[in-house]
Amino acid sequence: MTALEEFRATVREWLADNLSGDFAALRGLGGPGREHEAFDERVEWDRHLAAAGWTCLGWPAEYGGRGAPVEQRVVFHEEYARAEAPARVSHFGEELLGPTLIALGTDEQRTRFLPPIRRVEELWCQGYSEPGAGSDLASVSTSAVLDGDEWVITGQKVWTSLAQVAQWCFAVVRTEVGSKRHAGLSYLLVPMDQPGVSVRPIEQLTGGSEFNEVFFDGARTPRDLVVGEVGGGWQVAMATLGFERGVATLGQQVGFRRELDTLVSLARDTGVLDDPVIREKLTRARIGLDVMRWHALRTIGDAAGASVTKLVWANWHRGLGELAMEVLGAAGMTTPDEGMSEWQRLYLFSRADTIYGGSNEIQRNIIAERVLGLPREARA
Repeated sequence: MTALEEFRATVREWLADNLSGDFAALRGLGGPGREHEAFDERVEWDRHLAAAGWTCLGWPAEYGGRGAPVEQRVVFHEEYARAEAPARVSHFGEELLGPTLIALGTDEQRTRFLPPIRRVEELWCQGYSEPGAGSDLASVSTSAVLDGDEWVITGQKVWTSLAQVAQWCFAVVRTEVGSKRHAGLSYLLVPMDQPGVSVRPIEQLTGGSEFNEVFFDGARTPRDLVVGEVGGGWQVAMATLGFERGVATLGQQVGFRRELDTLVSLARDTGVLDDPVIREKLTRARIGLDVMRWHALRTIGDAAGASVTKLVWANWHRGLGELAMEVLGAAGMTTPDEGMSEWQRLYLFSRADTIYGGSNEIQRNIIAERVLGLPREARA
Protein backbone atom coordinates (compact mmCIF):
# COMPACT_ATOMS: atom_id res chain seq x y z
CA MET A 1 0.00 0.00 0.00
CA THR A 2 1.39 3.39 -0.98
CA ALA A 3 1.59 6.33 1.42
CA LEU A 4 -1.33 7.98 -0.40
CA GLU A 5 -3.44 4.83 -0.12
CA GLU A 6 -2.65 4.68 3.59
CA PHE A 7 -3.75 8.30 3.94
CA ARG A 8 -7.00 7.54 2.08
CA ALA A 9 -7.66 4.59 4.39
CA THR A 10 -7.00 6.77 7.45
CA VAL A 11 -9.43 9.46 6.26
CA ARG A 12 -12.09 6.88 5.37
CA GLU A 13 -11.76 5.12 8.74
CA TRP A 14 -11.90 8.38 10.72
CA LEU A 15 -15.03 9.54 8.92
CA ALA A 16 -16.72 6.18 9.40
CA ASP A 17 -15.93 6.22 13.13
CA ASN A 18 -16.91 9.84 13.70
CA LEU A 19 -20.03 10.24 11.56
CA SER A 20 -21.85 8.35 14.27
CA GLY A 21 -24.05 9.14 17.24
CA ASP A 22 -25.57 12.60 16.93
CA PHE A 23 -23.34 13.38 13.96
CA ALA A 24 -24.80 10.49 11.92
CA ALA A 25 -27.99 12.49 11.35
CA LEU A 26 -25.95 15.17 9.55
CA ARG A 27 -25.05 12.97 6.57
CA GLY A 28 -25.91 14.65 3.31
CA LEU A 29 -27.08 17.91 4.87
CA GLY A 30 -26.14 21.43 3.79
CA GLY A 31 -24.52 22.71 0.63
CA PRO A 32 -25.61 25.22 -2.02
CA GLY A 33 -29.30 25.96 -1.70
CA ARG A 34 -29.48 24.00 1.55
CA GLU A 35 -27.26 25.92 3.94
CA HIS A 36 -30.15 26.31 6.39
CA GLU A 37 -30.12 22.57 7.16
CA ALA A 38 -28.90 21.81 10.71
CA PHE A 39 -26.56 24.78 10.59
CA ASP A 40 -25.69 24.92 14.31
CA GLU A 41 -25.08 21.18 14.37
CA ARG A 42 -22.82 21.46 11.34
CA VAL A 43 -20.81 24.14 13.13
CA GLU A 44 -20.24 21.65 15.94
CA TRP A 45 -19.20 19.02 13.39
CA ASP A 46 -16.68 21.45 11.87
CA ARG A 47 -15.26 22.11 15.33
CA HIS A 48 -15.01 18.36 15.85
CA LEU A 49 -13.01 18.14 12.62
CA ALA A 50 -10.79 20.98 13.81
CA ALA A 51 -10.07 19.32 17.15
CA ALA A 52 -8.93 16.21 15.27
CA GLY A 53 -6.73 18.22 12.91
CA TRP A 54 -8.85 17.85 9.77
CA THR A 55 -9.32 21.54 9.00
CA CYS A 56 -6.93 23.74 7.01
CA LEU A 57 -5.08 20.74 5.57
CA GLY A 58 -3.16 22.80 3.02
CA TRP A 59 -2.09 25.55 5.40
CA PRO A 60 1.58 25.48 6.42
CA ALA A 61 2.21 23.82 9.79
CA GLU A 62 3.48 27.10 11.23
CA TYR A 63 -0.05 28.50 10.86
CA GLY A 64 -1.81 25.48 12.35
CA GLY A 65 -2.34 23.44 9.20
CA ARG A 66 -0.93 20.11 8.11
CA GLY A 67 1.01 21.39 5.12
CA ALA A 68 -0.64 18.56 3.20
CA PRO A 69 0.37 18.19 -0.46
CA VAL A 70 -2.25 18.61 -3.17
CA GLU A 71 -2.78 14.87 -3.66
CA GLN A 72 -3.65 14.37 0.02
CA ARG A 73 -6.08 17.28 -0.05
CA VAL A 74 -7.76 15.79 -3.13
CA VAL A 75 -8.10 12.46 -1.32
CA PHE A 76 -9.59 14.11 1.76
CA HIS A 77 -12.22 16.00 -0.24
CA GLU A 78 -13.12 12.89 -2.24
CA GLU A 79 -13.49 10.68 0.84
CA TYR A 80 -15.38 13.40 2.68
CA ALA A 81 -17.90 13.53 -0.17
CA ARG A 82 -18.13 9.74 -0.48
CA ALA A 83 -18.94 9.51 3.23
CA GLU A 84 -21.79 12.01 2.65
CA ALA A 85 -20.34 14.11 5.44
CA PRO A 86 -22.25 17.40 5.94
CA ALA A 87 -21.33 20.50 3.96
CA ARG A 88 -18.72 22.61 5.72
CA VAL A 89 -19.72 25.97 7.20
CA SER A 90 -16.26 27.53 7.34
CA HIS A 91 -15.41 27.56 3.63
CA PHE A 92 -14.92 31.33 3.29
CA GLY A 93 -12.50 31.53 6.19
CA GLU A 94 -10.60 28.29 5.66
CA GLU A 95 -10.40 28.12 1.87
CA LEU A 96 -10.45 31.78 0.85
CA LEU A 97 -9.41 34.29 3.50
CA GLY A 98 -6.94 32.05 5.33
CA PRO A 99 -4.73 31.37 2.29
CA THR A 100 -5.01 35.06 1.34
CA LEU A 101 -3.72 36.17 4.74
CA ILE A 102 -0.95 33.56 4.66
CA ALA A 103 0.18 34.88 1.28
CA LEU A 104 -0.46 38.62 1.61
CA GLY A 105 -1.42 39.52 5.18
CA THR A 106 0.70 40.99 7.94
CA ASP A 107 2.08 38.97 10.85
CA GLU A 108 -0.40 40.73 13.14
CA GLN A 109 -3.33 39.82 10.88
CA ARG A 110 -2.25 36.19 10.68
CA THR A 111 -1.82 35.98 14.47
CA ARG A 112 -5.23 37.54 15.09
CA PHE A 113 -7.36 35.74 12.50
CA LEU A 114 -5.87 32.39 11.48
CA PRO A 115 -6.25 30.51 14.80
CA PRO A 116 -10.01 31.22 15.20
CA ILE A 117 -10.56 30.30 11.54
CA ARG A 118 -8.78 27.00 12.04
CA ARG A 119 -10.76 26.26 15.21
CA VAL A 120 -14.04 27.35 13.52
CA GLU A 121 -14.62 29.96 16.21
CA GLU A 122 -15.19 32.83 13.75
CA LEU A 123 -17.10 32.56 10.48
CA TRP A 124 -16.52 34.80 7.47
CA CYS A 125 -18.46 36.05 4.47
CA GLN A 126 -17.28 37.61 1.21
CA GLY A 127 -18.25 41.21 0.42
CA TYR A 128 -17.67 41.45 -3.33
CA SER A 129 -20.86 41.79 -5.40
CA GLU A 130 -23.01 44.91 -5.34
CA PRO A 131 -26.35 45.81 -6.99
CA GLY A 132 -24.43 47.64 -9.72
CA ALA A 133 -21.39 45.36 -9.72
CA GLY A 134 -22.20 41.68 -9.86
CA SER A 135 -19.48 39.70 -11.59
CA ASP A 136 -17.83 43.01 -12.62
CA LEU A 137 -15.93 43.49 -9.39
CA ALA A 138 -14.03 46.53 -10.69
CA SER A 139 -17.28 48.55 -10.67
CA VAL A 140 -17.81 48.46 -6.89
CA SER A 141 -18.91 51.73 -5.35
CA THR A 142 -19.02 50.91 -1.63
CA SER A 143 -16.58 53.41 -0.14
CA ALA A 144 -14.35 53.68 2.89
CA VAL A 145 -12.71 56.83 4.25
CA LEU A 146 -10.24 57.21 7.08
CA ASP A 147 -11.40 58.80 10.31
CA GLY A 148 -8.44 58.79 12.62
CA ASP A 149 -7.42 55.18 13.17
CA GLU A 150 -10.56 53.70 11.63
CA TRP A 151 -12.08 53.18 8.20
CA VAL A 152 -15.70 54.33 7.89
CA ILE A 153 -17.57 52.23 5.31
CA THR A 154 -20.71 53.21 3.41
CA GLY A 155 -22.48 51.21 0.71
CA GLN A 156 -24.19 47.94 -0.07
CA LYS A 157 -23.17 44.40 -0.94
CA VAL A 158 -25.52 41.73 -2.30
CA TRP A 159 -25.63 37.95 -2.79
CA THR A 160 -23.41 37.70 0.29
CA SER A 161 -23.50 34.02 1.24
CA LEU A 162 -23.99 33.28 4.96
CA ALA A 163 -23.66 36.93 6.00
CA GLN A 164 -26.46 36.34 8.49
CA VAL A 165 -24.25 33.99 10.54
CA ALA A 166 -20.77 35.46 9.92
CA GLN A 167 -18.80 37.41 12.51
CA TRP A 168 -16.50 38.98 9.90
CA CYS A 169 -16.55 40.04 6.25
CA PHE A 170 -13.64 40.50 3.84
CA ALA A 171 -14.82 43.26 1.54
CA VAL A 172 -13.52 45.07 -1.53
CA VAL A 173 -14.27 48.79 -1.20
CA ARG A 174 -13.25 52.02 -2.91
CA THR A 175 -10.82 54.01 -0.75
CA GLU A 176 -9.73 56.61 -3.31
CA VAL A 177 -12.32 59.26 -4.16
CA GLY A 178 -12.84 59.61 -7.90
CA SER A 179 -10.97 56.42 -8.78
CA LYS A 180 -12.33 54.08 -11.43
CA ARG A 181 -12.20 50.41 -12.28
CA HIS A 182 -9.32 48.50 -10.67
CA ALA A 183 -7.55 51.54 -9.23
CA GLY A 184 -8.35 52.86 -5.77
CA LEU A 185 -9.81 49.64 -4.34
CA SER A 186 -8.80 48.19 -0.98
CA TYR A 187 -9.43 44.85 0.72
CA LEU A 188 -10.79 45.40 4.25
CA LEU A 189 -11.60 43.04 7.10
CA VAL A 190 -14.84 44.24 8.69
CA PRO A 191 -16.60 43.06 11.88
CA MET A 192 -20.26 42.26 11.22
CA ASP A 193 -21.52 42.66 14.78
CA GLN A 194 -21.75 46.45 14.99
CA PRO A 195 -24.48 49.11 14.64
CA GLY A 196 -23.31 50.20 11.18
CA VAL A 197 -23.95 46.80 9.58
CA SER A 198 -27.37 45.38 8.75
CA VAL A 199 -28.14 42.12 6.93
CA ARG A 200 -31.30 41.30 5.01
CA PRO A 201 -31.71 37.69 3.80
CA ILE A 202 -32.90 37.11 0.22
CA GLU A 203 -35.48 34.33 -0.01
CA GLN A 204 -34.83 32.03 -2.97
CA LEU A 205 -37.24 30.05 -5.12
CA THR A 206 -36.10 26.94 -3.28
CA GLY A 207 -37.23 28.39 0.06
CA GLY A 208 -33.75 28.93 1.49
CA SER A 209 -32.12 32.28 2.17
CA GLU A 210 -28.36 31.74 2.33
CA PHE A 211 -27.78 34.84 0.16
CA ASN A 212 -28.11 38.27 1.71
CA GLU A 213 -28.05 41.99 1.16
CA VAL A 214 -25.54 43.70 3.47
CA PHE A 215 -25.80 47.44 4.20
CA PHE A 216 -22.85 49.43 5.56
CA ASP A 217 -24.03 52.71 7.09
CA GLY A 218 -21.00 54.20 8.76
CA ALA A 219 -19.60 50.79 9.70
CA ARG A 220 -16.10 50.92 11.15
CA THR A 221 -12.99 48.79 11.13
CA PRO A 222 -9.45 49.49 12.39
CA ARG A 223 -7.02 51.19 10.02
CA ASP A 224 -4.61 48.25 10.07
CA LEU A 225 -7.18 45.73 8.83
CA VAL A 226 -6.32 46.33 5.17
CA VAL A 227 -4.87 43.24 3.48
CA GLY A 228 -2.08 44.27 1.12
CA GLU A 229 -1.57 47.88 0.17
CA VAL A 230 -4.22 50.60 0.40
CA GLY A 231 -5.41 50.93 -3.19
CA GLY A 232 -4.08 47.47 -4.05
CA GLY A 233 -7.29 45.61 -3.28
CA TRP A 234 -7.83 44.39 -6.82
CA GLN A 235 -4.70 42.23 -6.75
CA VAL A 236 -5.64 40.83 -3.33
CA ALA A 237 -9.20 40.07 -4.45
CA MET A 238 -7.90 38.24 -7.52
CA ALA A 239 -5.59 36.19 -5.30
CA THR A 240 -8.58 35.19 -3.16
CA LEU A 241 -10.57 34.14 -6.23
CA GLY A 242 -7.62 32.03 -7.29
CA PHE A 243 -7.89 30.06 -4.05
CA GLU A 244 -11.66 29.66 -4.49
CA ARG A 245 -11.48 27.02 -7.18
CA GLY A 246 -8.98 24.60 -5.72
CA VAL A 247 -9.01 20.92 -4.83
CA ALA A 248 -12.46 21.11 -3.18
CA THR A 249 -14.03 20.95 -6.63
CA LEU A 250 -13.00 17.28 -6.84
CA GLY A 251 -15.04 16.50 -3.77
CA GLN A 252 -17.90 18.43 -5.33
CA GLN A 253 -17.70 16.13 -8.33
CA VAL A 254 -18.18 13.08 -6.12
CA GLY A 255 -21.50 14.61 -5.11
CA PHE A 256 -22.32 15.23 -8.78
CA ARG A 257 -21.66 11.56 -9.55
CA ARG A 258 -23.97 10.51 -6.73
CA GLU A 259 -26.71 12.75 -8.14
CA LEU A 260 -26.24 11.31 -11.62
CA ASP A 261 -26.26 7.70 -10.34
CA THR A 262 -29.49 8.40 -8.46
CA LEU A 263 -31.06 9.95 -11.55
CA VAL A 264 -30.08 6.93 -13.67
CA SER A 265 -31.66 4.63 -11.08
CA LEU A 266 -34.83 6.72 -11.15
CA ALA A 267 -34.94 6.55 -14.96
CA ARG A 268 -34.47 2.79 -14.82
CA ASP A 269 -37.17 2.27 -12.16
CA THR A 270 -39.72 4.36 -14.04
CA GLY A 271 -38.94 2.87 -17.44
CA VAL A 272 -37.76 6.21 -18.85
CA LEU A 273 -34.31 4.73 -19.45
CA ASP A 274 -35.82 2.76 -22.36
CA ASP A 275 -36.21 6.06 -24.22
CA PRO A 276 -33.12 6.22 -26.49
CA VAL A 277 -33.00 10.04 -26.28
CA ILE A 278 -32.97 10.04 -22.47
CA ARG A 279 -30.46 7.18 -22.42
CA GLU A 280 -28.12 9.09 -24.73
CA LYS A 281 -28.37 12.25 -22.59
CA LEU A 282 -27.57 10.30 -19.42
CA THR A 283 -24.61 8.69 -21.17
CA ARG A 284 -23.32 12.07 -22.30
CA ALA A 285 -23.69 13.35 -18.74
CA ARG A 286 -21.54 10.46 -17.52
CA ILE A 287 -18.86 11.21 -20.11
CA GLY A 288 -19.00 14.91 -19.24
CA LEU A 289 -18.41 14.11 -15.58
CA ASP A 290 -15.32 12.06 -16.41
CA VAL A 291 -13.96 14.87 -18.60
CA MET A 292 -14.61 17.33 -15.77
CA ARG A 293 -12.61 15.26 -13.31
CA TRP A 294 -9.58 14.81 -15.53
CA HIS A 295 -9.54 18.46 -16.48
CA ALA A 296 -9.69 19.50 -12.82
CA LEU A 297 -6.82 17.14 -11.93
CA ARG A 298 -4.73 18.42 -14.82
CA THR A 299 -5.20 22.11 -14.05
CA ILE A 300 -5.08 22.33 -10.23
CA GLY A 301 -3.30 25.56 -9.33
CA ASP A 302 -3.64 27.04 -12.82
CA ALA A 303 -5.65 30.27 -12.88
CA ALA A 304 -6.86 29.88 -16.45
CA GLY A 305 -7.70 26.24 -15.83
CA ALA A 306 -9.83 27.33 -12.87
CA SER A 307 -11.96 29.51 -15.14
CA VAL A 308 -12.47 26.61 -17.54
CA THR A 309 -13.29 24.31 -14.62
CA LYS A 310 -15.95 26.74 -13.39
CA LEU A 311 -17.50 26.89 -16.87
CA VAL A 312 -17.48 23.10 -17.19
CA TRP A 313 -18.98 22.16 -13.85
CA ALA A 314 -21.54 24.98 -13.76
CA ASN A 315 -22.94 24.17 -17.19
CA TRP A 316 -22.83 20.42 -16.53
CA HIS A 317 -24.73 20.76 -13.26
CA ARG A 318 -27.31 23.10 -14.72
CA GLY A 319 -27.78 20.58 -17.53
CA LEU A 320 -28.26 17.81 -14.97
CA GLY A 321 -31.10 19.78 -13.39
CA GLU A 322 -32.74 20.13 -16.80
CA LEU A 323 -32.24 16.42 -17.51
CA ALA A 324 -33.84 15.56 -14.17
CA MET A 325 -36.97 17.41 -15.24
CA GLU A 326 -37.04 15.38 -18.47
CA VAL A 327 -36.74 12.14 -16.51
CA LEU A 328 -39.54 13.20 -14.13
CA GLY A 329 -41.81 14.31 -16.94
CA ALA A 330 -45.17 15.66 -15.81
CA ALA A 331 -44.36 14.82 -12.17
CA GLY A 332 -41.70 17.51 -12.22
CA MET A 333 -44.32 20.18 -12.89
CA THR A 334 -46.29 19.65 -9.68
CA THR A 335 -45.26 20.17 -6.08
CA PRO A 336 -46.12 17.37 -3.62
CA ASP A 337 -48.04 18.19 -0.46
CA GLU A 338 -44.85 17.69 1.57
CA GLY A 339 -43.09 20.35 -0.47
CA MET A 340 -40.58 20.63 -3.28
CA SER A 341 -38.77 17.42 -4.27
CA GLU A 342 -34.98 17.17 -4.27
CA TRP A 343 -35.00 17.09 -8.09
CA GLN A 344 -37.11 20.22 -8.29
CA ARG A 345 -34.83 21.96 -5.82
CA LEU A 346 -31.78 20.86 -7.84
CA TYR A 347 -33.30 22.19 -11.05
CA LEU A 348 -34.18 25.58 -9.58
CA PHE A 349 -30.93 26.19 -7.68
CA SER A 350 -28.69 24.92 -10.48
CA ARG A 351 -29.99 27.75 -12.66
CA ALA A 352 -27.72 29.95 -10.52
CA ASP A 353 -24.63 27.76 -10.95
CA THR A 354 -23.59 29.66 -14.07
CA ILE A 355 -23.92 33.01 -12.27
CA TYR A 356 -22.51 32.84 -8.74
CA GLY A 357 -18.79 32.48 -8.17
CA GLY A 358 -18.11 34.30 -11.43
CA SER A 359 -20.64 34.19 -14.25
CA ASN A 360 -20.09 32.32 -17.51
CA GLU A 361 -19.57 35.62 -19.32
CA ILE A 362 -16.83 36.73 -16.92
CA GLN A 363 -15.06 33.36 -17.09
CA ARG A 364 -15.07 33.49 -20.90
CA ASN A 365 -13.63 37.00 -20.81
CA ILE A 366 -10.83 35.83 -18.50
CA ILE A 367 -9.98 32.97 -20.83
CA ALA A 368 -10.16 35.18 -23.93
CA GLU A 369 -8.07 38.03 -22.55
CA ARG A 370 -5.56 36.31 -20.27
CA VAL A 371 -5.04 33.01 -22.08
CA LEU A 372 -5.83 33.61 -25.74
CA GLY A 373 -4.55 37.21 -25.77
CA LEU A 374 -7.65 38.58 -27.43
CA PRO A 375 -8.51 42.32 -27.16
CA ARG A 376 -10.28 43.40 -23.98
CA GLU A 377 -14.03 43.70 -24.12
CA ALA A 378 -15.17 47.23 -24.98
CA ARG A 379 -16.65 49.07 -22.00
CA ALA A 380 -18.81 52.18 -21.98
